Amino acid sequence: MLSKKTQYAFQALMYLSQKKENEPVLIAEISRKKRIPLKFLENILLELKKAGILNSKKGKGGGYFFARNPKDVNLATVMRLLDGPISLVSCVSLYFYEKCKNCDEKNCGLHDVMAHVRDANLKILEKKTIADISKI
Repeated sequence: MLSKKTQYAFQALMYLSQKKENEPVLIAEISRKKRIPLKFLENILLELKKAGILNSKKGKGGGYFFARNPKDVNLATVMRLLDGPISLVSCVSLYFYEKCKNCDEKNCGLHDVMAHVRDANLKILEKKTIADISKI
């Protein structure tokens, strides 16, 4: 299940992607329009900026805007950034692998099924972008 944090991130990114000419948007506007708590949104947007997805401009006419084209930001990237692993168990995670305790991965049916689940999810999440969910 997506965390509230990631859901809010997707809402904010969709809102920003629908702005003409990638103009800066104030955090307060996004917060108000998408009903996202301001302090929570500030932290989310800062993480997206540190990851190079967003950029910001200070002062009059300032706000957040895309550093990259929304067509180049896939959903898996945002999910991993904010929630960590996409896989349901750590022993099949591509970026956050951790061996399960008391488990022989080579003979574990659950491991095999969860690897298939991960692959099916990634097949979609790595192809779909912010532009796709924004319908722009």
